[in-house]
Amino acid sequence: MKPLFLLFVLLAGSAFGQNTTRNVLLVTLDGLRWQEVFRGADEAFINTPGGGVPEKEIKAVRETWLAPTPEERRRKLMPFVWGEIAARGQLFGNRDRGAPMQVANVEWFSYPGYNELLCGFPDALVTSNLPIPNRNVTVLEWLNGRPGFAGRVAGCTTWQIFPAIVNVGRSRLPLWVSGAQHSALAPKTPAFAEINRWMEDIPSKANDEHYDGFGFRAALEMIDAVKPRVLYVALGEPDTNAHARRYGVYLESIRRCDRFIREIWAKLQSLEQYRGTTTLVITTDHGRGRTPEDWKDHNKKTPGSNETWLAVLGPDTPAQGERTGTAPVTSAQVAATVAALLGENFAATDARIAGPVTDVLARR
Repeated sequence: MKPLFLLFVLLAGSAFGQNTTRNVLLVTLDGLRWQEVFRGADEAFINTPGGGVPEKEIKAVRETWLAPTPEERRRKLMPFVWGEIAARGQLFGNRDRGAPMQVANVEWFSYPGYNELLCGFPDALVTSNLPIPNRNVTVLEWLNGRPGFAGRVAGCTTWQIFPAIVNVGRSRLPLWVSGAQHSALAPKTPAFAEINRWMEDIPSKANDEHYDGFGFRAALEMIDAVKPRVLYVALGEPDTNAHARRYGVYLESIRRCDRFIREIWAKLQSLEQYRGTTTLVITTDHGRGRTPEDWKDHNKKTPGSNETWLAVLGPDTPAQGERTGTAPVTSAQVAATVAALLGENFAATDARIAGPVTDVLARR
């Protein structure tokens, strides 16, 4: 039976389709609500006492982020997403337009969310953010074992739980992460060493996470050093600032993330390996509360924490812009979507894995 079993495994991972996409840039923005993505800054949060903006800063925040319409506000907040992806790609998750997206797990916070979107299914045993090595195989690890991808899958993150989430001990993925683990890459190139020195000189924003700017710079260097076919970039400041109930700073971090993505995308498009053959996938691990009182929180007791969103831009994704009236999408579909864009069938390897979002695949 062994030869038949091996044949099944090979067939399960066989090509999903002949796509133009040869590379994928996957970006997650931790805890970024769909409301800001699709509506822009929320005036009620800015004006409500305790909503997250100190009284002395309200005038400046209003002038910076507010505009007469949601379309104008969101373009102020995320100019790359709404200037580039909306014009040439697709966005899911705007519940105002009947295009809902949500997590499938029941916890509604980070590790369960990242496990779901990277592994393709919720795991009932993942119930905390403790750095327990993930027993499940992520699409990153799986792709790294496929022909043509070995040693060409990498990640840059700022949250120190990610080595456990992608189980670097088993997967052996090159993962840059702020904190103690990042030092392994420091000797690889002068740029990694320089990032390391700056991180030692600047206090962290949290005990287990550093600033997204370091992860962004590491991602630019990772492109040169590893030339990955799959690059995962996990940014976390929107979530950190939301937990601190700093709405104005939360908005600033969203704009900064939008710029980071634009610059990474521009670098990829400037290089022959990536130009015209790379797809960008952006999503989040969870939502958060809907009101000025509870927006800083996210958990299964906070309504709205299960609501997520997705943006895709690439040569195989039809330019349908902001989607309306679509069937519900789940975060569990992200993993198979990343694989399918690369012509690989991750969903066929395990019955638990959700199928891809076929709307973003020109050939399906």
